[in-house]
Amino acid sequence: MTDNNPYRAIRAKFTENTITIYQAYSNEIADAALGAGAFVAPFKRGRMTWIKPSFLWVAYRSGWATKPNQERVLAIEITRSGFEWALRNACLSHVDNSLYKDKSPWESRMQASCVRVQWDPERDFHFNPLGYRSIQIGLKGEAVDRYVDEWIVSITDITEQIRKVSDLVSSGQLGEAKKQMPEKCLYDLPGNVGEMIGASPAVKEPTSHQM
Repeated sequence: MTDNNPYRAIRAKFTENTITIYQAYSNEIADAALGAGAFVAPFKRGRMTWIKPSFLWVAYRSGWATKPNQERVLAIEITRSGFEWALRNACLSHVDNSLYKDKSPWESRMQASCVRVQWDPERDFHFNPLGYRSIQIGLKGEAVDRYVDEWIVSITDITEQIRKVSDLVSSGQLGEAKKQMPEKCLYDLPGNVGEMIGASPAVKEPTSHQM
């Protein structure tokens, strides 16, 4: 870990008002979402949906968009206000003893929360785990409704970009693969949100970061 790579931090592509997250879906769900500009059937609101600010993590999770029902990768631009609402209302998927001396408060928050947060090892181009973690955010219930109805600004199909990076990595052209990566910076969390979700202490100045 270095100052530019805190152990637990959100590294993302964002603007003053929006942040980009990634999800992998089946062709049917992706086509419907792209056509409507929103998630519509066969997308199911009743299921927990996981959003990921890490490009390489969604590449890892979907196997470069090759796994069944994950053949399409979408970049979804959402409002920062919605994203931060999710974090403020989140509960860690697993109890963190540094945040909860007693398990009971965590259990109560888990039952009441419609958002889950977990920190998983970030991945390199070969999907090897790195020495720092990236956030995965699970939405259900009210959080899914807000995501679908209020937060989404745009939906873009980046499947070809994912596959191009995969081809470059497979042929050993890591320098060219890096050029295809979306630029990302450390996302500064407001107030005590970072502490609530177990993030590492904030870095004063966001730093452009690519893998």
